Amino acid sequence: MERVRDVSELPKAHLHLHFTGSMRPSTVLELADKHGVRLPDALTDALAGGEPPRLRATDERGWFRFQRLYDAARSCLREPEDIQRLVREAAEEDLRDGSGWLEIQVDPTSYAPRLGGLIPALEIILDAVETTSRETGLGMRVLVAANRMKHPLDARTLARLAVRYADRGVVGFGLSNDERRGMARDFDRAFAIAREAGLLSAPHGGELAGASSVRDCLDDLGANRVGHGVRAAENPWLLRQLAERGVTCEVCPASNVALGVYEKPEDVPLRTLFEAGVPMALGADDPLLFGSRLAAQYEIARRHHGFTDEELAEVARQSVRGSAAPENVKTKLLAGVDDWLLS
Repeated sequence: MERVRDVSELPKAHLHLHFTGSMRPSTVLELADKHGVRLPDALTDALAGGEPPRLRATDERGWFRFQRLYDAARSCLREPEDIQRLVREAAEEDLRDGSGWLEIQVDPTSYAPRLGGLIPALEIILDAVETTSRETGLGMRVLVAANRMKHPLDARTLARLAVRYADRGVVGFGLSNDERRGMARDFDRAFAIAREAGLLSAPHGGELAGASSVRDCLDDLGANRVGHGVRAAENPWLLRQLAERGVTCEVCPASNVALGVYEKPEDVPLRTLFEAGVPMALGADDPLLFGSRLAAQYEIARRHHGFTDEELAEVARQSVRGSAAPENVKTKLLAGVDDWLLS
């Protein structure tokens, strides 16, 4: 009988992890107590009970509930020490799951009111990332993300800010929140600002909206990566485009099921994307609310989609190749993947 290797020991890159959503449940509860924040009962009960809250965001009411819980958790981050703790714990969790490179996604405008403004907020985050990376050995960088629910001019401000801090750890520019709202092309100028400065373009698409939203990310925003992108499986032509252009889809299986994009883990089209040659980077998205971290996504691929260890190793390689890691880091991680297969 062939030995089953431990996926938590497989070197990999983590390219889709949101800032607040990376927190440990115990940390949210402790910070809420520290700052006197009253959390919604549904969130408190779920976090205290060790089970993620029941979520379904395929309708507007469900998405609003998801955002309400997320915003409540974010309101517990009020001091630089809280930011430092979040980043340190996110790194510890990633290291435990075999990650050698983490690109954490954040909209600094969400934290600016409590941290002294937009620039101080981003600097506090970047300082925490730099310190944590140095002390833990995990390669870490930041992807600044605009909010699709806000005005495109706000996105341009964030794009310029991201460019300004490209030498301090910002490697990419994203667009998050409900992709069913607004048009990708409304944010084209913000993404042009980021791309012209050499930042990766990594907007969300193909999650709550269909394959057309992935196409919009390619055509209007010049995406190098697409956050989620799973709905591209509905369009064979689009799958070919992603494969030919080498655009990495940051696929988050547990998140897709938790939010009702797919009913069951086996319904997430991992095999379809993989066999079409679309590069994939499995991600945890918001483990605080979805209940599983990075290694668990690889377990889903193995258990529910029959991925062999050789195929899991190739997915890990694709995550590394799709990252903004320096070449020496990529070389080391790719060699580690080969070693894992030989173990």
